[in-house]
Amino acid sequence: MVGRSSEFDRIDRFLKPLAAGFQGALGLVDDAGVLTLPASQSLVVTTDAMVEGIHYLAGEPPDRLARKLLRVNLSDLAAMGAEPYCYTLTLALVPDVEDSWLAAFVAGLASDQAAFGIHLLGGDSVSTPGPTVLSVTAFGRVENGRMILRSGARPGDAVLVSGTIGDGALGLRVARDGVPGLDAEHVRFLAGRYHLPDPQVQLGQALPGLAAAAADLSDGLIGDLGHICRASGVSAVVEADRVPLSAPARSMIALDARWRKVALAGGDDYELIFTARPDALAAIQAVAEGCGVQVTVVGRIVEADGQTPEARMIDAGGTTLKGLDGWQHF
Repeated sequence: MVGRSSEFDRIDRFLKPLAAGFQGALGLVDDAGVLTLPASQSLVVTTDAMVEGIHYLAGEPPDRLARKLLRVNLSDLAAMGAEPYCYTLTLALVPDVEDSWLAAFVAGLASDQAAFGIHLLGGDSVSTPGPTVLSVTAFGRVENGRMILRSGARPGDAVLVSGTIGDGALGLRVARDGVPGLDAEHVRFLAGRYHLPDPQVQLGQALPGLAAAAADLSDGLIGDLGHICRASGVSAVVEADRVPLSAPARSMIALDARWRKVALAGGDDYELIFTARPDALAAIQAVAEGCGVQVTVVGRIVEADGQTPEARMIDAGGTTLKGLDGWQHF
């Protein structure tokens, strides 16, 4: 017998336990949740959706898929310097999804709720002929005036990134197509970085007052730095040779130099890219070490000089590298 509960049975069985103990969720019995914040705090809100076949591969384990869905939203909160608070969940599922799939999906959410200190507030569940669409709206808290915006970059700022760049984009190719000749350990690392990113939540909360502007790296280094440039009315120059690459990424590039462009242009890293005044760099390195995170200066903010604000990457000879604009949905 195929196990498929009704909508409200699924809410009672699977979703209500995720909201247990969080007062604002009201036990998931009302039309909406309620959030109350101290007057000293602001609420930071972000939404990300994942569509089967576009943002994730068909047949992915539901527990890992749930964790990625939550984490890509937590990465946005980290970029604003916010502490995770709660989230709403929308599930547009195909009719033949069984309870066992939903049970595993909820187990993944429960695991990351505990890891990141966030709670389910509410949401919606609907049926669709396909593809499956999953969406989270995440809420974070930050002290008034302490949030990090994209609009704070100024000429003379350094441009920094957390972690290593390109693992997510290379990991997608590894997971989807395979890469002959790549060491099995490197395959696992890169595919793992694509399937389950590690949002820099702790580092993000340590950056208010130190970072001038920030964004999360979901669409690619130049693409996301370009968002900062346009919001701030400045331009940026990134030196390709300073972009930190993991050992597995370097191994993949050694097999075929064309993978370097994928690493430099691709998204799905969910690291942070941010700018800072030069006199803040020592303090940033100190807090990054305290978080166990590598941060690297990869470039600088410059005047837009009357031109459209842009980010560009240059090689060792100063030539601008083309085709690195990153992912665009339309």
